[in-house]
Amino acid sequence: MSANDLASGVPQVDIRALAGELVSGLMLQPWGEVSASVYETGRVVALAPWLAGDAGRVAYLLARQRPDGAWGGPEGYGLVPTLSATEALLSRLRHTGDASLAGPVKQGLLALSHVLSAPGGLALPDTPAVELIVPSLIALIEDHLREAPDLGLPAVRLDLPPGMDTAALARLRGALSSGAGVPQKLLHALEVVGEAACHAPGLIPTEIGTIGASPAAAAAWLGGRAGWGDRSAHPRHPLVHRHLEAVARRFGGPVPVGLPITFFERSWVLSWLARAGVPFDAPPEMVADLCMTIGPEGTAAGAGLPADADTTSVVLYALALLGVRVEPESLLAYESETCFHTWPGEQGFSTSVNAHVLDAFGAYVERHPEAADRYKGRVAKLARLLLDHQEADGSWSDRWHASPYYATVSCALALHDHGGADSAAAVRRAVRWVLGTQREDGSWGRWAGTREETAYALQILLMTDAGEDERRAAAAARGYLFLLNSAGMEEPAMWHDKDLYLPGAVVRAAVLASCHIAQRDPAVMGAFQRSHGPVRKQ
Repeated sequence: MSANDLASGVPQVDIRALAGELVSGLMLQPWGEVSASVYETGRVVALAPWLAGDAGRVAYLLARQRPDGAWGGPEGYGLVPTLSATEALLSRLRHTGDASLAGPVKQGLLALSHVLSAPGGLALPDTPAVELIVPSLIALIEDHLREAPDLGLPAVRLDLPPGMDTAALARLRGALSSGAGVPQKLLHALEVVGEAACHAPGLIPTEIGTIGASPAAAAAWLGGRAGWGDRSAHPRHPLVHRHLEAVARRFGGPVPVGLPITFFERSWVLSWLARAGVPFDAPPEMVADLCMTIGPEGTAAGAGLPADADTTSVVLYALALLGVRVEPESLLAYESETCFHTWPGEQGFSTSVNAHVLDAFGAYVERHPEAADRYKGRVAKLARLLLDHQEADGSWSDRWHASPYYATVSCALALHDHGGADSAAAVRRAVRWVLGTQREDGSWGRWAGTREETAYALQILLMTDAGEDERRAAAAARGYLFLLNSAGMEEPAMWHDKDLYLPGAVVRAAVLASCHIAQRDPAVMGAFQRSHGPVRKQ
């Protein structure tokens, strides 16, 4: 629908039908729906030239290069994908002599040199394994340039970003070489250890053939850079090879940064919809699977990943909203004196993880008051923690998403629902921040207006009772119109993994939830009619 249709009224979204299609679709793609990754595709190009879809992967990298020679997202989000793509194409140029790759490689090298030599250094986002990935790829690129000086490429100096060194990578490689193994959370980035990853001792693939839920890790474990000569000679494991090939074929060559994401995807979709009151039927087998996946340490996002507090808490919260009683005691494994960690030993801190844990405990206590004595102290602790981490402007930021709107919707809704009276002022500040950051076209977004971030902003405005009623309704009406007008708009990848990624079904659920609450809010629909004419259902 376009703005020209406003004279005859704007159709409402058929939420029930779309939610039904979305939820049933989760059963049809049990590994999940996630975007392709430049970083991960680059690693598979370099590590698995024998894998089906190789030409498609190279073409994908070439097509995704930006005019400035880099790859990936804005700001520091471009370094990891640019290193990976440049190293992959440089490796291919060395081994095949394909002269058509020289130009893109040169552009990539110059882009890296420019970024890494910028005055004041490069501010890197807190993405998984970045302290291992960057040193490993810089070393590989330097090895290529030193060992093949006749390629006619510029002599560039690639310095490590300030505060980063090779010590952590050396320790990991040493531990693996000594047979000590790799912590499960680091299997997702196994490719950083190089040749030591090949059939690493003690590492057993999952029952579906994943290694750390990562195509790059699987390719490294299968044999790394073996195969440039006799492609039939590299070591293979039939189950892992079949899984890796299935992933590549599904994406037409390129690969995502993580797959499967089964339980992450299902729990986020169900919780977005249920929290907003969207009418849908959850397939009984999906609910049963979510219940069964919760063990003593909770659940993982997908096969090959370690259990984590984030997925566990959202699974528990979704089940609570669906009326299924599962006590959240598995979350206690992630508790420290100060906070709940994504996994034991996590070095960073996540506001959204702690907000989701607050949701899980709060929802359980509300539905089962007899359990209050065990969890109410933790509910209060989590609320204080989130209040302490609110930014001065009213927003929150997080290590698992590039957008402050994701962190803010996670924290504001958790505090509104479970934080008590002491949280009301913080929620009001979050609402004022959202009202003050709306764009002229009615959208919200960190770098540009997006449907995902607009959906989060609408939830902050409409799922809290923080005053500013008339202003909130007018802003929400404009945001709702943006969602209607932008149907089919390409969504940027904003979720943190080794590279930014887009979990498509999760984002669609958030958008549907926001459209639902806007359509059911008389003040929003009244503001919409006053500005744009009558609203009619499609």
